[in-house]
Amino acid sequence: MAANEVINADIEIATPALGRRLAAEVFGTFFLVFAVIGTAMFASFNTGFVGVSLAVGLSVVGGAYAVGHISGGHFNPAVTIGAAAAGRFAWADVLAYIAAQVVGGILATTIILAIKSGSTSETVGTFAGVSNGFDAHSPSGFNLGSVLLAEVVLTAIFLYVILGVTDRRAPSGFAPLAIGLTLTLVHLVLIPISNASVNPARSIATAIFGGPEALGQLWVFILAPILGALIAGFTYNLLFDAKKRA
Repeated sequence: MAANEVINADIEIATPALGRRLAAEVFGTFFLVFAVIGTAMFASFNTGFVGVSLAVGLSVVGGAYAVGHISGGHFNPAVTIGAAAAGRFAWADVLAYIAAQVVGGILATTIILAIKSGSTSETVGTFAGVSNGFDAHSPSGFNLGSVLLAEVVLTAIFLYVILGVTDRRAPSGFAPLAIGLTLTLVHLVLIPISNASVNPARSIATAIFGGPEALGQLWVFILAPILGALIAGFTYNLLFDAKKRA
């Protein structure tokens, strides 16, 4: 998410047309999902959790600088919902943004599936292996309660950072870097727990190719990030913005 007119109401520039903003969200979410899932499936045997975490952080930095000035650079339904809850984004546009993000994510995994079909290497991962999960489908065997708690808390932290670095009082120009680095840290913690969602569009994009088990657990990775985003969105002004409380 970039610091622009969608997130920072103090910057007075014209808002691009909805169609252009949705196209930017499709592109940005495609870039994010393609980077993180592509790395996880094709390169994680060399890079491990650190490489996958860097991939998602770098993709957010690149995407936010590229199209954040157009759409706000959400690339994540939880970010869109959290921004709306904080009064930084119009609720009327939330569903359209979410639809664009889901489309972008599914396009990314569809292309990854096509690329995967051209390899016989045993090192290539599977969509079941990169989908989010708990119990037997958690990389380290974490149960439902632990996964829910981790996803809610880390999504809330991620949203607090986003809302903070795009605040009218924050230094301008550094939001994508701070957001990308934070998302890298979030993934370093969460990948062993749940394969790291904090983004329902990413979870949907892999679950649809991940088999019945991934689809059966998908609800957790839709609910938990949205709950974490709402917690942060509804409490940010109360906790950190005295002007909004007054």
